[in-house]
This record gives sequence, C-alpha cells and structure tokens, in this order.
Amino acid sequence: MRVILHNAVSMDGRTDSFEPDVGLFYEVARHWDEDATLVGADTLLAASEEISSETAADPSDDRPLLVVVDSRGRIRIWEQLLRLRHWRGGVALCSASTPEEHLEYLDVLGVERLAVGADRVDLAAALRWLADRHGVDTLRVDSGGALNRALLRAELVDEVSVLVHPVLVGEAATGLTLEAVQRRRNGTVWLRYALEARCARKCVSKRYFP
Repeated sequence: MRVILHNAVSMDGRTDSFEPDVGLFYEVARHWDEDATLVGADTLLAASEEISSETAADPSDDRPLLVVVDSRGRIRIWEQLLRLRHWRGGVALCSASTPEEHLEYLDVLGVERLAVGADRVDLAAALRWLADRHGVDTLRVDSGGALNRALLRAELVDEVSVLVHPVLVGEAATGLTLEAVQRRRNGTVWLRYALEARCARKCVSKRYFP
C-alpha cells in the first residue's frame, strides 16, 4: 500500500488559523486517484459544521472509501458523511478501548468497523486489513498533525505532499507575494516571499518620515 500525507500549511508551518485554498487542495489530491481517504477524528470534528447532508450524486464504485480513526468514539455524524458524494462507503477504525455504546451506534447505521489495538488504533494492522479486505493500494491521509505524526513514527508513510500557502499566521494573518522559487541541493526548495503589508507599515511608521 502507498500512503500519502497531503497537507496545506502556512509559511510558518501552521495547519490551522488560516483559510487554505480548498479547491486547489483537492485538485492536487486527484493526482493520486486514491482507493481510500484516511481521516482523523479531530479533523472531522473541526470540519463538522461545514458538512452538509447532501445526497450522493455519483453511484459508481470507483470513489474512495472513507476511513476514520476514532478510538474514542467521538464521530457521531456518520449519517451525513455517508450521504456525501465524495466516498463510496465508510469504515471506522476503533480499538479495545472504544466505548461499547459507540460500537452499537456504528452497527445500527451499518458502518463497517475494525477494532484493532488496545488503547489506540494499531495503524499498521489497520492498513494491512484495508489492503486485504478492500484492496486498498493507494491511501491519502487528509488529517492534522496528531495522525500524521503517528503514521510517521510507525514508518507507514511513503510520500509527503505539502501545499505552502502565501500567508503568515503569527499573531495576525499576513499575506505574502511569491517572488521566486529555486530548487537547491539535497532536495531543498528556496522560496522567497514579499510581505504585502510591508509598505503599509513603512508608510505609517514615524521612522520613515523626516
């Protein structure tokens, strides 16, 4: 199985507190034609207010499978998720510590589940199961830092994709304009940005007046 971490980050390495180009993010994601999308519970909870109950419009079976890592049983929006057009079905990855009440909730909705691992989901075992049971060959991870770190620590990642957005979060979001891109040695990429607000700050700063 090929596992790809696909992330949108600000220039100062933040994955939150700024508005990524969602259209571009998923335009790039189509490059891999994934068999399954792996999402962490935290990411789904953060996006839950934006998830509608739109009925699936594409009945084909070549859509990816939605796989959610949810050991604590926090995702209670499976009905809405399964009505979205993006995925052909869903799988909840649980563990021995997942509340029994949540497992019953999944069973009532007919959501396939796998309980593997003690306190946390055994990610390596879960990925092997996805490959064997569902034929998943390419898996794209659409999640935040916690799941990304867990996959990297377990040495399960084959590729890292990063869309760097021209913004500095810091104390207040600051826009930037791309000046130049160079590929340097050892796989290093040199990006040069100009701060859009720099001239404005100069104009109001007393030290630029006689």
